[in-house]
Amino acid sequence: MRSLWLQVAAVTAINLKSISQRRWLSLSTVIAIALVVIVLLAFLAMANGFQRTIAGSGADDIAIVLRAGSQAEINSTVSRDQVRLIEDGPGIARGSDGKPLISPELYLVVDGIKRSTKTKANLPLRGIGEQGSELRKGVTITAGRMFNRGSNEVVVGKALLREFEGFDIGSTVSFGSTRWNVVGVFEAGGSVFESEIWADLNVVQSLFNRNNIVQTVRARLTSPAALSDLKNHSDTDPRLKLDVKSEASYFAEQASQTTDLIQKLGWPLAIAMALGAIAGALNTMYSSVASRATEIATLRAIGFGGFPAFVGTLAESLLLAAIGGLLGAAATYLIFDGVTASTLGGNFTQVVFDFKLSPWLIGEGVALALIVGLIGGLFPAVRAARLPIVEGLYAN
Repeated sequence: MRSLWLQVAAVTAINLKSISQRRWLSLSTVIAIALVVIVLLAFLAMANGFQRTIAGSGADDIAIVLRAGSQAEINSTVSRDQVRLIEDGPGIARGSDGKPLISPELYLVVDGIKRSTKTKANLPLRGIGEQGSELRKGVTITAGRMFNRGSNEVVVGKALLREFEGFDIGSTVSFGSTRWNVVGVFEAGGSVFESEIWADLNVVQSLFNRNNIVQTVRARLTSPAALSDLKNHSDTDPRLKLDVKSEASYFAEQASQTTDLIQKLGWPLAIAMALGAIAGALNTMYSSVASRATEIATLRAIGFGGFPAFVGTLAESLLLAAIGGLLGAAATYLIFDGVTASTLGGNFTQVVFDFKLSPWLIGEGVALALIVGLIGGLFPAVRAARLPIVEGLYAN
């Protein structure tokens, strides 16, 4: 057995050291595999960045209340009377002044212009209650100030300001027939809220003729376990019949649909390209076996078995694939990681997010590269193991 592994090690070393003699074919295989990995990881980084932005926005101790059956805020309607009933519901935390920590909110779609393409896009204008910013984790005003209640002032998220033009502090924007002054910029820990425009709820209701309704109610719970009490309260009171979810689960649902779509686009495209890379790997490895036919036959003639030739050829293919995979991962990280993009979210408005690679995604890319190398090297390796000695000796 030891002799067999010594033979494997010797033949593998000979194969790997002779790669330079086939540098151009080997290089083309490495590049083809790297391109496959780049395409796959670019889509996965997009899906991962979108999911982190959306799913990371929610909290377990914040309840979000929508109309029963609504899949998104844009489709929801909650009346003023229902808001009052929710305020008195069980499990709602109260501030030091005894008031319930809730924020009725109105979510509207307005127009914006993308800086990169100069095209129109749907942006979310959110009218928030007095507790609105406090009910979101990590919200800080980074420039300017918060809007004054009762005025037509807005603050904008950092990501929205970066991606869309016309929202610099001091500028004036028009939504419908009303002009609004941009007075501040806020951060929200990279969450989806950084893609929004915030204004005073009462002003938004008045100027958009939605005086008696909101679309959602956010409420801080006394604990995450209190969510079930609030849900039971909504289910048993015939005046409510609303959907009550934790903010974390609501955003997880919102993220899953778009993330799945992005991944379903990325994997088939990467697999289609992988088939081309496998053809390239097969060509390279068959050429490798052909160029080493005399060498393989000589080794067989002096006592080497077919198994070392099989392993040596497969190892060469896997090495080229691993180099291609790592090269593709490095290129994707340098080109795409941290790149800002925007796409439609569950409310049919733009969500700004960053492409984000992770070690797990890089592992998936390298694994795909190794699969390409395995399939591309398998048949040439079998060919090398079964090469007749006489045919090999007279090959050149």
